[in-house]
Amino acid sequence: MSDYSIPKIPPPSYGQQTSSLAIISLISGIASYFLVPLLGAVVAIVTGNLAKKVIKQNPGLYTGLSMANWGVILGWVNIAFSVIGACFFILVMTGVFAIPLCLIPFFNGQ
Repeated sequence: MSDYSIPKIPPPSYGQQTSSLAIISLISGIASYFLVPLLGAVVAIVTGNLAKKVIKQNPGLYTGLSMANWGVILGWVNIAFSVIGACFFILVMTGVFAIPLCLIPFFNGQ
């Protein structure tokens, strides 16, 4: 046998990769305003927090921390708007708030 050994070649370095969870968080955060209001907001918050955890554990491997942050922010803002809208709807339905512009066609002119 010979003492010849095969030199080890390091694996190719592809650089940093954007986290898929961060992309999903941002897309669902934006979609929560147009397509799926509460579901999209919850998905944006959950995937954004998971993405931030993965990115912080592997900083040299993954990027996309700002996308994950924006996904979480958009999700929480959407949930806040939904809660405010639901409270306003309940107040209107119980009669605490009246919407006079909607009632104008029902007046008899008196």
